[in-house]
Amino acid sequence: MPSAEPEAPDRERWVGSTEVLCFLLILVGVLHRQIGALVTDPRLQTWLTVFVSVMVQAVPFLVFGVVLSAVIAVFVPRSFWARALPRHPALAVPVAGMAGVVLPGCECGSVPIAGSLIRRGVTPAAALAFLLAAPAINPIVLTATAVAFPRNPEMVVARGGASLLVALMMGWLWLRLGRTDWIRLPHRAHLDGLPRMAAFWTACRHDVIHAGGFLVVGAMAAATINVVVPQQFLHDLAARPVLSVLALAALAVLLSICSEADAFVAASLSQFSLTARLAFLVVGPMVDLKLISMQAGIFGRRFAVRFAPATFALAVLVAAGLGTVIW
Repeated sequence: MPSAEPEAPDRERWVGSTEVLCFLLILVGVLHRQIGALVTDPRLQTWLTVFVSVMVQAVPFLVFGVVLSAVIAVFVPRSFWARALPRHPALAVPVAGMAGVVLPGCECGSVPIAGSLIRRGVTPAAALAFLLAAPAINPIVLTATAVAFPRNPEMVVARGGASLLVALMMGWLWLRLGRTDWIRLPHRAHLDGLPRMAAFWTACRHDVIHAGGFLVVGAMAAATINVVVPQQFLHDLAARPVLSVLALAALAVLLSICSEADAFVAASLSQFSLTARLAFLVVGPMVDLKLISMQAGIFGRRFAVRFAPATFALAVLVAAGLGTVIW
């Protein structure tokens, strides 16, 4: 019985942090006009306007994605994926990549799902293609991108096409160059053994805290960039195509924004070209600080130090190439 006592405080703190985050998001959205009226500094008013606009547009897509990701994680049997994929590894890669179109979810959920696929006998190349494609080409993310870029509908096609191409190429590259000893098979997921509804709410709370927290940081960073960084510097950086692409790709890695919400942050960086913002959208769901950490924890450091840099380089090249062709 003594082992049961430590768990109660953890649960209370976890539920409490979820409630606090949701309450603060709602409060900022409802009272942003009143808060803005209290701010007299024009720079702070601009910061608040950008922050609130990003949050208000992104939160509905984030919540919808979290709920659907939890449904998939809890109610779809893991053995389904091994039966649904072709046995030939080269054919399993594109099928697994395209599965991301019908399986909404953010990158936070795709890492443990990919680990579960490997543990269930799916070839690692196919699981990695799914890991990269699912957060970037699912309907929620593409719809959010369309809403964020209403005057540039081609951004939706460019993002989906570039992301899928990178995912498939990385899967096939793993077939060619990858080694099984680079992957440490994952441990069992934390949802195992829980009743379905308990597992569902556990997954929702987990993703809200992780994805919501990074969204707040990303919105704050976007607002700060628009206010603190001199506009002339941003224009000079944006005028240099190569540097602007690399800068926004690196920014995507640092901000670690959930894929359901990153399009609104990218849209707010209007000083930069569409090609540079495409690089931000392609790199973000595939390589960022939280993903690198999760991949190292689930698959091992030997995997992460090889997979993340290769994915980053390929994502930047594909996004820059496709953006140059389109725009």
